[in-house]
Amino acid sequence: MVKITVCKNANMNAKLLSVIIPVYNEQDTIEEIVSLVLKQDLVSEVIIVDDFSQDNTLQTLSKLGKNDHRIKIFQHKSNIGKGAAIRSGIQKATSPIVIIQDADLEYDPCEYPKMVRPIQAGKADAVFGSRFIGSEEHRVLYFWHSVGNRLLTLLSNMVTNLNLTDMETCYKAFRREIIQSIQLVEDRFGFEPEVTAKIARSGARIYEVAISYHGRTYAQGKKVNWKDGISAIRCIFKYGFLRQ
Repeated sequence: MVKITVCKNANMNAKLLSVIIPVYNEQDTIEEIVSLVLKQDLVSEVIIVDDFSQDNTLQTLSKLGKNDHRIKIFQHKSNIGKGAAIRSGIQKATSPIVIIQDADLEYDPCEYPKMVRPIQAGKADAVFGSRFIGSEEHRVLYFWHSVGNRLLTLLSNMVTNLNLTDMETCYKAFRREIIQSIQLVEDRFGFEPEVTAKIARSGARIYEVAISYHGRTYAQGKKVNWKDGISAIRCIFKYGFLRQ
């Protein structure tokens, strides 16, 4: 199991962050990731949307929810998809800034301060955390995954006229009023190209910051596969060229 070292929090007192955690069958990691998220000074609420898990994820969440009032748990009545879970969480958010957090320990909550800093400074409306720029540490894993990610980012940039380096990143932070004003419809991993295209079209100021990445293997529960890549290409052209 991937382990993330608990960092020292930045000197920021304002609790201005809604953390959206979509979960599906994450019983092995959910307790640890929630604990790490709650240690971050910026966090005012943790909105966890369980997409009809079939393991003990929901039971673990129920116990966690009794220990901290910031934890808000919602459950889908059927398995719809990650995009649908994120969409449900966004609708429930109440804090000034919203950030997406995967439950699998691949992304480090210690990096929230750098993610929200451009928004706090009044420079940005959305911030993407890039795994491909800067000098932050990242686990070395699948070559073809990195090729696929870069190809999808290139195609997305072509239709949005952005110069992102990591469109598929989980870590995306938004001013709440911006992300809640955008109509999102994709239920699965098409969320990433959809939200990127629609944020770009909205005229929002988009920044990118370097983040670390602790990728996990398929044996550890990684869920993305080649079919999701094909779906992402469909979404890039659907929301980029057709402007749906």
